[in-house]
Amino acid sequence: MPVMLSRVLTVLAVLLATFIYRSGRLVKHGIFTLPALPSSYYVNGDVHTHCTILQEPAHTLDYCEDMTFWDHLDADGHSGCDPNRKAWNTVMGPLRNPEPRAYLWLVDTVDNSLQRIELDGYPEEHNFHPLGMEVTPSQDGAPSVLYVVNHAREKTTIEHFIISPDIPTQALWKRTLSSPWFVSPNALALTSETSFYVSNDHLMTRRLPFPLAPALPLVESIAGLPLGWLSHVTVNPDGTITHEIAALGVAFANGVAISPDGTTLALSSTSLGQVYFYDRNMTTNALKYRETVSLPFFNDNIMFDEEGALIATGHPHFPSLIAVAANKTDARAPSWAVSLTPLSNKTHFAKSAHAADRKYDLRAPLSVSEVVPASEEWEVETLFQSDGSVFGTSCTTLRDSRTGSLYMVGLYEEGLMVCRP
Repeated sequence: MPVMLSRVLTVLAVLLATFIYRSGRLVKHGIFTLPALPSSYYVNGDVHTHCTILQEPAHTLDYCEDMTFWDHLDADGHSGCDPNRKAWNTVMGPLRNPEPRAYLWLVDTVDNSLQRIELDGYPEEHNFHPLGMEVTPSQDGAPSVLYVVNHAREKTTIEHFIISPDIPTQALWKRTLSSPWFVSPNALALTSETSFYVSNDHLMTRRLPFPLAPALPLVESIAGLPLGWLSHVTVNPDGTITHEIAALGVAFANGVAISPDGTTLALSSTSLGQVYFYDRNMTTNALKYRETVSLPFFNDNIMFDEEGALIATGHPHFPSLIAVAANKTDARAPSWAVSLTPLSNKTHFAKSAHAADRKYDLRAPLSVSEVVPASEEWEVETLFQSDGSVFGTSCTTLRDSRTGSLYMVGLYEEGLMVCRP
């Protein structure tokens, strides 16, 4: 065996051993074993009577990656859907054809009606493949600012739109934000109309030339290399940006969310199946690491509801997700969404081991405690599970605190699911 090949294999073996050591439970349940999930489970009742899958005849509401409430007090939702995802996905591949544009949708959370949002003034030559998105609340009917991560042909950018309650189906394009720091932007969390956090999921991306890609991005993902990061970006009046690193060393930095009171930031580490919590300085936007919570899946997007619970959604079996993305015959990938609710200050454990050994989430067919130990600070409860036969490839779930309704989209799923208590 050539010396160079031997060294490469040795390095890969060390990386794999390190990943398994750090995430052995998740590797066992999420890669080597297909989780024993039910066809469907919804925490508030029978899926078939409480949940509806909204679809659109032209299939432009398919393969949605992210969804966000426009205003938590008037909780219409925006969703970005890309029916062309199996031909253009800069995170998972392939990179075959970026030409068919994706779509933005407005979802009425009262009557489930759907309206497609037109991109007014968007340059004809620009591709549009949305990933993370966030919109500011409308104050007294004033226009809102909408930012959308766009995985375009040449590079990933962030598109800046203005959208008004008076014409909610029209997003007026203002500018494209670009930076050398936007290596692999994924998810957004706004801090003002002109500033936001943005996660970068990989340092080595699918855009690298062959044979570096797809090999290096795959190694970065599978080995859980801590090469992702979180930035804070300020958009200056002239359209330039001020960029600051907020958190480094995150393996596959993905979904990001800020608590309702603004003092806590949560960040997904997809490769490790963990959420990192940070204390946030609301004046400077600086972050201080606080704690980590493990999840029973490869977590994707996250959101805080108005009560301060974090809703996390992810992929319980990564090989199944790869099979669906590759268009394998009869492939389906499961879904799982959970809530993380802060434990009361009155809850105390004599030892950390007592907390870790605690059984919890016992109503779910496959409880979270079967996969990961309990957290000392957060109560984790399953909101939805499916083996993929009812709804698959889950990546984002929103919960309306006023009604308890859930809204779920799937990376390679057709339509949007709504579940009401």
